[in-house]
Amino acid sequence: MKKKYFFFDIDGTLTDRATGKIVPSAALAVQRLKEAGHFVAINTGRAHYKARKFFDENGFDNMVCNGGKAIVVNRELVENSPLVFEDALKLYHEAIDKGYGVLVADEDSDLVRTRDFRFYEQAGIRKEPTTYVIDGNYEPEKKGIIYKMYISVPQSEESRLLDILPSAEPLGCLWFEPEYLLIQQDAKKEGILRMLELVGGESEDVVVFGDDTNDLDMFAEEFYKVAMGNGHPLLKAAADEVAPANVDDGIYKVCEKNGWF
Repeated sequence: MKKKYFFFDIDGTLTDRATGKIVPSAALAVQRLKEAGHFVAINTGRAHYKARKFFDENGFDNMVCNGGKAIVVNRELVENSPLVFEDALKLYHEAIDKGYGVLVADEDSDLVRTRDFRFYEQAGIRKEPTTYVIDGNYEPEKKGIIYKMYISVPQSEESRLLDILPSAEPLGCLWFEPEYLLIQQDAKKEGILRMLELVGGESEDVVVFGDDTNDLDMFAEEFYKVAMGNGHPLLKAAADEVAPANVDDGIYKVCEKNGWF
């Protein structure tokens, strides 16, 4: 059997969103793919620090994370690039000037920095464990690095986001929570191609699994694309194959059906 290179999204693909845990049949599929000699990796938008716990607990060795800009090979973090600073800084000041609260992640941890309580007043607390540093004199320019930002623009404003914040256009914009906008890398395909360079794989041998619109970037023409049955209609439309829902053993069934074990 020819060696393939599998890349799996985490949330809603490998994991049951109701529990946050890996679907047992998906864990078994990952194990059997590795035993069959294939390359297996996570591909997630999560920051490296946030993805690492799931990575370690579930026995992975390779990962694309930070939206495609961080690479882990044989359990070692070899790259972790921030947002293009000039673009992120321009958006930061535009949001501040227009009265929005902004949290800035400028390191690979759960720490975020902000000038005041405006984000909390407008959007509430961030919906995951967070260490807040509130500093009235905070200026992102002093450190010169931004990995992610959280802006208190609700998802109800999505249709006119570029009217509100035109500087958001070159950046990845997502609403994982309806109360606030997440600015993060959107380069999952780029991450796969970089991983292939490092491990010596070919694009024609790549298989990707995803469930939501943030996976569209890695649903590239040259890869074999599998959308989960519980996934977004746009992703299903771009897929080569639609699996059963992940909690209905979709990953395992597709791998078995295609003879990848």
